[in-house]
Amino acid sequence: MRVVAGELRGRKIEAPEGRTTRPTTDKARQATFNALGSAGVIIDAHVVDAFAGSGALGIEALSRGAAHCTFIERDRDALEVLKRNIDTLGLTDRATIVRGDAMQQLAAVKGATLIVADPPYEFAKWHELLDLVQADFVVAESDRDMTLENPAITGWEVTRVKRYGRAYVSFLQRLA
Repeated sequence: MRVVAGELRGRKIEAPEGRTTRPTTDKARQATFNALGSAGVIIDAHVVDAFAGSGALGIEALSRGAAHCTFIERDRDALEVLKRNIDTLGLTDRATIVRGDAMQQLAAVKGATLIVADPPYEFAKWHELLDLVQADFVVAESDRDMTLENPAITGWEVTRVKRYGRAYVSFLQRLA
């Protein structure tokens, strides 16, 4: 797996072994971050990579001009890989790593402008997660179309849904 674009383009991102982490494909990351760039939400953003795993989503955001990323991950093996990725890529001054459950840690992150959330596929607590979010923009990756299961996500507008293989990537913007 590699960083798709930006200042770190082509640099390798290590992924944890096993099935506990499911990295977003390069194709999905490229399309997602191209769209975020077009929407003007990446440059100088304060990003939270919830359910960070390898950190690929947050690293991609930093590579494309985000000012800072807070990575939240609870799995010990994934945390070790995440720390190595941040160190190897020279991002320690623009990254904060938080060990813990994303649902418990998300509300404590202040000043975030963009949340990227790629939880395990069986995750079904989108309403609860969105209630914790203080940012105005969320990118959510799931194994199903969130808009079909959650047609009235209160306080949020789903502005885009794209399917990449088994993954659905939804863009949500807070309603004013």
